[in-house]
Amino acid sequence: MDKGTLIEFHTDGDTRLGVIQRPDGKKNWVASDAQGRNYSLHPRQISFTVAGQTYLSEDIPDFVQAAHPYQDPEALELAWELLSPDHRLTNPQELAHLIFSQSDPPICYAVHRLLSEDRIFFKQKGEYYEPRSPQQVQDIRHQLEKEAQKQAEASTFYSKIERALQGENLTWSAKERHLLEQLEQFVILEGQESRLVAELLSQLARPVTPTGAQELLVRLGWWHPHENLALRRSSLPTTFPPSVVEAATMRVEDPHTDPDAPWRVDLTALKVYTIDDISTKEIDDGLSWECLADGDERLWIHIADPGRWLTPGDILDQEARRRSTSVYLPTGVIPMFPEGLATGPMSLQQGQTCCALSFGVILHPSGEIRDFQITASWVRPTYRLTYEDVDELLQLQVEREQELLHLSQWAQRRLDWRLAQGAIQIQMPEADIKVTDDQVEVQVQNHSPARFLVAEMMILAGEVTARYAQSAGLAMPFRSQPQPELPREEELLQLPGGPVRTCAIRRCLTKSEVSTTPGRHASLGLSAYVQATSPIRRYGDLLAHWQLKAHLRGEAPVFAAAELQSILQTVTATTQEASLVERQTNRYWSLEYLRRHGEGVWTGLILRWLREDSDLVLVLLEELGLELGMRVQRAVKLGEQIQVQITHVDPYRDVIHLREVSR
Repeated sequence: MDKGTLIEFHTDGDTRLGVIQRPDGKKNWVASDAQGRNYSLHPRQISFTVAGQTYLSEDIPDFVQAAHPYQDPEALELAWELLSPDHRLTNPQELAHLIFSQSDPPICYAVHRLLSEDRIFFKQKGEYYEPRSPQQVQDIRHQLEKEAQKQAEASTFYSKIERALQGENLTWSAKERHLLEQLEQFVILEGQESRLVAELLSQLARPVTPTGAQELLVRLGWWHPHENLALRRSSLPTTFPPSVVEAATMRVEDPHTDPDAPWRVDLTALKVYTIDDISTKEIDDGLSWECLADGDERLWIHIADPGRWLTPGDILDQEARRRSTSVYLPTGVIPMFPEGLATGPMSLQQGQTCCALSFGVILHPSGEIRDFQITASWVRPTYRLTYEDVDELLQLQVEREQELLHLSQWAQRRLDWRLAQGAIQIQMPEADIKVTDDQVEVQVQNHSPARFLVAEMMILAGEVTARYAQSAGLAMPFRSQPQPELPREEELLQLPGGPVRTCAIRRCLTKSEVSTTPGRHASLGLSAYVQATSPIRRYGDLLAHWQLKAHLRGEAPVFAAAELQSILQTVTATTQEASLVERQTNRYWSLEYLRRHGEGVWTGLILRWLREDSDLVLVLLEELGLELGMRVQRAVKLGEQIQVQITHVDPYRDVIHLREVSR
């Protein structure tokens, strides 16, 4: 190229015009732009050469101004319409002559710029340009329209987000909701981002991290500040499908025929106590005591009969099986059945005649079962009591409630008998966490006579169910627990009594197992056991009811052993997932409670070493019933009480740091 040749070149992502000044080495050229800046250019950087005359750097602005009027995209479309039928190749010089009937250097350059910026009509082939086919032009235009629409929607979306962050209450379109749901998934999946998420967070100048996305969702009001991530990460349903709600409503209004009606025994003359927490709405068990004519005493455990309102395999039963359990969270209950059924006709409601499955048991003075019967029944609960109510009645030994006193005495005999059979008693304080209107309450759920009474009666019903099933050859969801290898007695005696010793025993226990094959339940001290006392809340208990009632009617079992085992595998997996969500949610709210009371000082009891070589111990906050790990800075002993304070807590990331304060 000669000195004074006008060229177009690319540098640092920019396109410029320059005038050649001289060679630079073997290949490069030095060119000056309109401001007199020099550039050393490789031939690959030169995109267009203006032929016909030489220029000075100061001529560049006039050249650009002369070319500008000819940079008309509509002229390019006209040229395409002329050339496309013959698919004729062209170049800027030929196209300038075709469009403008001129080929002056500024006009040729203007056409070059049109072709360079064109995305629709022509595609480059070396030094020439080929017109695209009409179909290709149509497709490209459609794609560009979609991109333009997408950009407009994105611009509107970002604008709405900014308005929402300022507190404006907005309605989101389906596409916008999809984008927000992508943000949700980014948080829930802990960082598995998509291009959409990265673009969105970057556009809003927020960190492309789960924390950044979570904070944005909260500020937008899309998420609650205490969104339950454990529940969102699970597969547990939180609402009922409309079809299930409709079926429940119809069942309440028009119940089907009770298949057990001909065999139901009228037990409405018995005084029936239902005992639960004050917040409990699903009332699924009641207790009675009866003195027989021969002087024997019969204990009655009445269990709600939700199967009365279902048919195996119907839509309500299928939904209950899918859920497998009610999920109890500090913020409320996710029920196994729609609330209208669960807390209404399925429950044992005070003062109303209710369908039940009743277990009548006569015990030996030792607490061992002497005789029992199971029958479908009608009962009319007399009292709806809380545990605190029963504790007070038992403490005062109210004479007119002697039935409660007898039930309590038999419960103690039952425990004594089970302990003689090798039962392992675990009594640790537990935290009862409730969240109401964003207020967090943590109370210690200690052992009480009322809770002990109810627990023993439920265990008794479970043993009766297992015995009946074994004698009848019924497939049942038997619950067993392997015999643990406990510390030797001399080792236990070296530990402080109470929670420390109980904690050591608890560590040795293994999880219970559910199978159609009966087996010993080690911690209960029973040779066989079936949970059957919460059929409104646990699907496994409902399965036990189906099997029992069919046999009581003289019919074949609803489920053969193989089918029942298959159902139990699915139910057990879902139940375990629900238990994990419950634990993680309780953990979150316990840490949130401590975060809100960060200035408090708590009494901690050293339960055990987590890692003695790292000075990590497990501490029980006795006022709250919470067990937390912490690092100690001095030598401590198991069972020692220390005063601790929170130094850092992050509920969402499950992080808490404690330190000992002055003793």
